Amino acid sequence: MTKIYIAADHGGYVLKAVLIAHLKGREIIDLGTESPESVDYPLYADKLADHLKTDLTALGILICGTGLGMSMAANRHPHIRAARCSTGLDADLARRHNNANVLCLGGRTLGDDLAKHIVDHFFQASFEGGRHQRRVNQFSDFAC
Repeated sequence: MTKIYIAADHGGYVLKAVLIAHLKGREIIDLGTESPESVDYPLYADKLADHLKTDLTALGILICGTGLGMSMAANRHPHIRAARCSTGLDADLARRHNNANVLCLGGRTLGDDLAKHIVDHFFQASFEGGRHQRRVNQFSDFAC
């Protein structure tokens, strides 16, 4: 079973708890935050990225208010392919076509049921490879 790292800032703290409960039975590593007190989301994105650098088969979930800041912070790391998703189809295609290894969600923009639905699609899908592999390779080929 795939290990899942999860982290959130204050804007994603409540949704993080909901998703950890939803994913019960899976191997979840909670990287914080531990309260709704204001924190800096890039620190949590970096923490998760550090874990995925050495745990190559693991996947991640990052949650902030909108999911946008976390996705921007996470995608600074060349080994991260973070996708901010707002539908199950987004999550499915992010995994199947883009080999996303981190799902970014908005704690203030998604309801609990929709977030669970998105997470389920993300973890049920797998990378298709083929023509998509060539494109995914270009992410690092053209890195600045």
